[in-house]
Amino acid sequence: MPSRESLRRRRAELQAVWTRYVQGGSGRAGAAELRADVAESWRRSLATVDPGQGSAPSADDDAGRRWRESPLRDPVLAVADELRAITDDAGFVAAVTDESGTILWTCGGREMRRRAGAVNFAPGGRWGEEAMGTNALSLALRNGTASTVFSAEHLVHALHGWVCYCTPLHGPDGTVLGVLDLSSTWDRSHPLAMPALRTLAGAVEERLAERGLVAGYDGWRLSCLGGADLARGGVPVRLRPRQVEILTLLVLEGRALTPEFLRTALYGNRRVTPATLKAEVSHLRRALRGALSVRRYELTELVGCDASDVLAALRAGRTGEALRSYGGPLLPDSEAPGIAVWRDHIEVALREAVLSSADPEHALRYGELHPEDLAVHERALALLGEDPRRGLVLSRINQAALDL
Repeated sequence: MPSRESLRRRRAELQAVWTRYVQGGSGRAGAAELRADVAESWRRSLATVDPGQGSAPSADDDAGRRWRESPLRDPVLAVADELRAITDDAGFVAAVTDESGTILWTCGGREMRRRAGAVNFAPGGRWGEEAMGTNALSLALRNGTASTVFSAEHLVHALHGWVCYCTPLHGPDGTVLGVLDLSSTWDRSHPLAMPALRTLAGAVEERLAERGLVAGYDGWRLSCLGGADLARGGVPVRLRPRQVEILTLLVLEGRALTPEFLRTALYGNRRVTPATLKAEVSHLRRALRGALSVRRYELTELVGCDASDVLAALRAGRTGEALRSYGGPLLPDSEAPGIAVWRDHIEVALREAVLSSADPEHALRYGELHPEDLAVHERALALLGEDPRRGLVLSRINQAALDL
């Protein structure tokens, strides 16, 4: 393992090269001073990246949604406990990007995540070469091989305090789907970081191969709109109501939940012991065949869900598709505060989309499921014109008015 003093000397040497070449613009950095791939990346990056910028730019779209839909999500979460053990024990932060270099997921201790967040090494941060210059993530994506970038090998000065280890994640057909990264402060540079990273990346790629990224993968499916059912491969799986609530929250939140968050979301201000929640989670983990992490509450396999389908369709502006997936309110018998929040969110979002739509079919469908909603029936009537279904809508309006 390199000593702190040798790391300090290497850092000073690289800083001198960076100052002369990047800051001073005095010619090209030679191969004897700098790795060829880093020097080439510097030359490319200087056309689009300011070495003085303080952090990575953010993507324009929703990184959380992209992570939930990513083929990497379940295989990565399956090794999340191992990643967290490394980040917690060695003082690193781990990250996963998509094929463009946008970070989709991170984990690590609070202090390292705080430091990483200062340079937007966080979900939504864009770390491709065109956005953040020379770094391990951009090199791994561009070259398709593992890469380490230490201190002032980074083009952007704000990253000179970091060391980053990165390796591509390949799908079964060899396509690069993203990268897996371990990063820390320069003084924690360690020769075992890359072997550990390769091992974890191999485990992710094995799970990708097992799943095969085959369209129509028949895995877990949760139906929680208008009722509650779970199935795997079409075979029903029995869960108690509380376990359905936990699973629904895990799916809709799309992230690791702390016991404290989950207890409040399920029980509100009721006094419930940690053992009660732990027992419910343990029962759910057994029902899911272990597809729920132990150290923190997070799903490690994809669970398809009608509520998620509705929200995804609404985000994409596809109101008709959202209505086809919608079977009624979220877990209508549940009184859990966290479920109530999501129930209201889905109802408001869908109703507003229906009222904003110029397609009468949308108001007719929603009105069929919500006969008490006078405003929706009136919207349908206004859009129908001379359509013979006006009589049906007028009947709904009369009934809704009587129920007021």
